[in-house]
Amino acid sequence: MFYFLSDHTDWFAAFNIFRYITFRAGMAAVTAFLLCVIFGPVFIRLSKERRINENAKRGDAPALDQFQGKKEGTPTMGGVFIVGSILASALLWSNLENHFIQVVFFVCLGLAIVGGADDYIKLKGIGRHRGLSSRSKFFWQVVIALLAAVYAYINPYITTTLDIPFLKNLIIDLGVFFVFWVVLVVVGTSNAVNLTDGLDGLAIGCTLMVAFTLGVLSYITGNATMSDYLFIAHVPGTGELTVFCAAIVGASLGFLWFNCHPATVFMGDVGSLALGGSLGIISIFIKKEIWLVVLGGVFVFEALSVILQVLSFKTRGKRIFKMSPFHHHLQLSGWNENKIIVRFWIVAIILAMLTLTIVKIR
Repeated sequence: MFYFLSDHTDWFAAFNIFRYITFRAGMAAVTAFLLCVIFGPVFIRLSKERRINENAKRGDAPALDQFQGKKEGTPTMGGVFIVGSILASALLWSNLENHFIQVVFFVCLGLAIVGGADDYIKLKGIGRHRGLSSRSKFFWQVVIALLAAVYAYINPYITTTLDIPFLKNLIIDLGVFFVFWVVLVVVGTSNAVNLTDGLDGLAIGCTLMVAFTLGVLSYITGNATMSDYLFIAHVPGTGELTVFCAAIVGASLGFLWFNCHPATVFMGDVGSLALGGSLGIISIFIKKEIWLVVLGGVFVFEALSVILQVLSFKTRGKRIFKMSPFHHHLQLSGWNENKIIVRFWIVAIILAMLTLTIVKIR
């Protein structure tokens, strides 16, 4: 919204500042943070009044009850004010005519609705499922990701090749299979963040690190001079995604204000699915989806621990971990919750620094 004021410098010369992505990104982060901090207490109070509370006891995982009991009754669906703050901030500070911004808006909001429906069914105890059935949730995730994938495929500035770290001359062209690749990345990232969201502040803290790094990479990718110097594919228009990434960073910090251990609110699927999907589609647009494996290593390993656990139990009848995702294995191994969270954050920071270092190693 404010971006369009830059078209009227003849009215007021200072409006020119709204042309700069760096300025608008900084303001988007601050705005999203303030929106979370201001409306967070209101949301928490209303949630308590309406009993929108977490059912912490797990019938499918009773071993966790010893840790979860004290969290019983904590307000959930805090992702509503995370996503709301992100979208409101991006509406104010991004160029709304930018197609990349429009698609990320769609993915973020669409997955938030799917996650919200899942949370609502859990809270109301509708049907025999603990939330949406796996098939229903997966179906709608795929539909949303597929629409974004079709856009990415027909966009003339986005190639169907993969950008491989360290190997600037290696070209892998997926052709039409690029559509399936986009769906895999968006749905996979969405679910990986969702699986990581099991301890106070764990998922949102790691999301913050990933979003900040993707913001830096978006700025570089959208800048012809910088991308050429670093031998990175230049995708015109993706610099604007820096503003959206900054909004995610600001909202993550704002939510962490309430979600840090011991949490006074949980994000729920409405937040985790939307955040994960947003990170996934942004990585696709800036051609850094392979890099996301390193950058989002915490999310990847958490999801991988679940996959390995299921495969091992079905094929060998034995479990690899005491429980998956991996953070629950550490809990059952005697690790303090706060220690798990902070150490995962440390790993996320190291992976973010490693990813930014890879930019130069081409």
